[in-house]
Amino acid sequence: MSRRTLDVLETDVLGEPYLAETITLPPDDEGPVVATLVVRRAAQPTGRAVLHIHGFCDYFFQTAYAEWWNARGYDFYALDLRKYGRSLRPHQTPNYVADLREHFPEIDAAYLRVSERDDHDHVVMSAHSTGGLIVSLWANERRHALAGMVLNSPWLDMQGGPVMRGVGTTIVKQLGARQPMRTIPRTIEGHYAASLHADHAGEWTFNLDWKPLGSFPVTFGWLRAIRMGHDELHAGLEVGCPVLVLSSAGTRWPKEMGPDVHNYDIVLEVPQIRQWATALGSHVTYVAIEGARHDVVLSLKEPREKAYAEMGRWLGTYVDAD
Repeated sequence: MSRRTLDVLETDVLGEPYLAETITLPPDDEGPVVATLVVRRAAQPTGRAVLHIHGFCDYFFQTAYAEWWNARGYDFYALDLRKYGRSLRPHQTPNYVADLREHFPEIDAAYLRVSERDDHDHVVMSAHSTGGLIVSLWANERRHALAGMVLNSPWLDMQGGPVMRGVGTTIVKQLGARQPMRTIPRTIEGHYAASLHADHAGEWTFNLDWKPLGSFPVTFGWLRAIRMGHDELHAGLEVGCPVLVLSSAGTRWPKEMGPDVHNYDIVLEVPQIRQWATALGSHVTYVAIEGARHDVVLSLKEPREKAYAEMGRWLGTYVDAD
């Protein structure tokens, strides 16, 4: 990493050795916009790097994931997208964009910093949930020479059954175009975030202002953007590199805290991830992890170790084999 890079980085909220850089972007209708690039360097200088993108109502805090990549000789970068986490500003609607391509400029900026400014010629993209959809669309359009892509429970279709995916989507697209900031009524019990947070039923510490137990409001405009992204993915993408798709082995919709909250995906429908994984490109490996949570690297110890083992096997076979 160059001296120039170090000049623009400050100690991240996670503390040393995590550093962060604010990326200033053109303002939108709500005012100034920024994204935030976090980095943890490997022990030795390397030309290999991973660039990670979080999911909805999320931000980067998964330090063990960064350390796993560091141990394999990768510099680890994570991007908090506009209006998420470190990048969320008081004047902004959390997480809101009207088109998923509004996130492309910050991914472009981060990728150029990783690949060109910081001299990495072997870059793996990584993403979770909604980030998996965004990164797949970005990679399909940009056609960079990526070394690989790891998608952790990517959001590849709308949960809720055929009515929601049919009539419901039509309504979402119509209202999303006319009343984009209108909030969609929904009930969030908070079990998923509570299953993760150390102050509740989990083992992880994260900022509840940036990842609240009850999520953030969802608008028709934002969900319209998601469904338009799904349409594009379902028509078939080509991300141009080996892809690993990880998910839980099943989905449950628990009404109260219990074993199902910890051992299943309680956010997305796993059969949809399986169905659409091959729409990402011509070289896709799909692995279901028994007992995993929605964020598989935040699962309980045994399924978490299985997920890392599968990642290591895939990385050694398809990405680092030379």
